[in-house]
Amino acid sequence: MKGGFYGLMGKQISLILIALVCSTILIWAWEKTPLLSPLLPPEDRLLQLSPETLLRVPTALKPHISSVTEKEVVNEHHEEISPGIEKSKTDVIATPFEEKGDVSEREMAKKQEERKHSPEVVSENNVHVEERACNYAKGKWVVDDSRPLYSGFGCKQWLSAMWACRLTQRTDFAYEKLRWQPNNCAMEEFTASNFLERMQHKTIAFVGDSLGRQQFQSLMCMATGGKEMSDVLDVGKEYGLVKAKGSIRPDGWAYRFPRTNTTILYYWSASLADLEPLDITNRLTDYAMHLDRPPAFLRRFLPKFNVLVLNTGHHWNRGKFTANRWVMHVGGVPNIDRKIADIGGAKNFTIYSIVHWVDSELLKYPGLKAFYRTISPRHFFNGDWNTGGTCDNTTPSLQEVLQDESSDPVAAGAVKGTKVTLTDITALSQLRDEGHISRYSIRATPGMQDCLHWCLPGVPDTWNEILFAQV
Repeated sequence: MKGGFYGLMGKQISLILIALVCSTILIWAWEKTPLLSPLLPPEDRLLQLSPETLLRVPTALKPHISSVTEKEVVNEHHEEISPGIEKSKTDVIATPFEEKGDVSEREMAKKQEERKHSPEVVSENNVHVEERACNYAKGKWVVDDSRPLYSGFGCKQWLSAMWACRLTQRTDFAYEKLRWQPNNCAMEEFTASNFLERMQHKTIAFVGDSLGRQQFQSLMCMATGGKEMSDVLDVGKEYGLVKAKGSIRPDGWAYRFPRTNTTILYYWSASLADLEPLDITNRLTDYAMHLDRPPAFLRRFLPKFNVLVLNTGHHWNRGKFTANRWVMHVGGVPNIDRKIADIGGAKNFTIYSIVHWVDSELLKYPGLKAFYRTISPRHFFNGDWNTGGTCDNTTPSLQEVLQDESSDPVAAGAVKGTKVTLTDITALSQLRDEGHISRYSIRATPGMQDCLHWCLPGVPDTWNEILFAQV
């Protein structure tokens, strides 16, 4: 019985050896004789093992299979995987435990769709790089005969006469023909129809000083093409924006385009701090200027806004504080912090406070987009606004803005780490000293020039083009 057993095993081993020799000869003949290849299965079917097949391999053979490294398998396809490389559907590389056929078309389509929405983009050599948002602040001014976007003669319904330089004695209007061109990206062309379509059933609110008011009026002219539109509704009452008794003007304006249900509004808040009369019975009372509290208007109506644009800057001086009877408050009481008592410190503290408050509110209103517009530069030469400063230049500067950082570091620092977007217009506006109202102001005292506000059409139109691109 014992001899019969070993005799039987010897015969089986002989047969196995004969089968292996024949297989070896057959494979050698396949490689050396092309005529046999149609009769044999594809080579990859002989070499690759799926995970399911691997599970059925005897344990004694597993070490031999696992010893095949990933790099060796990749070399079989004459390609090398690098950490930064992503293959397309036709370049899928098989790992030791994955066949090409294991990746279904549905799975690949899903991966390609996910790739479209990935924050990465693929360069020409297929290397993934992080997609960077366009820096609209870097670029140059170029002459464009298709400008301006609206007529300075025709936008009387929305544009204050004091800013409509076409209605003054000014005779040079080359400043109207300039268009801002970012360096490394194309800025979408603004059209009234595109803007209103994008802002359908939405409200855009400007909250800030008189430069914010200029941006608001600029957008009204851009959205209407500078034409009279009787169907645009005045909805100021919905926001309490009505002229109070004894006031020169209301605290703001709000207009609605019925066709698209688009509302554009402006609220005057020169400092972005909440102002509260200390004695409501006294017409000449001082006002508590709550540096750490946003305006009551903003707290009340923020849920109704879809786009919010904030700005402040030029009212932060002792003259304005005295004239407006503003008294700094922090935490509901008069401020005693010496660092904040300084005008510059108070401004910085307020900007940071308001931006971070808005950022915290964005969690409640996911449909709201908030922007902080950097400060608009002044161009008084040979003096200040009240000491004979002028801005008589009429030749536009065609220099470029090449810096990466903002020229308004306070604003840039305030939005850093928040979901509030910086609309950086300071450096590009700095090049446009010829675009101010200058000596043609109809409100200023004789001998004084307005080198703070801008002629419209003009530079604020570009602020809105950048805002439109960011929205």
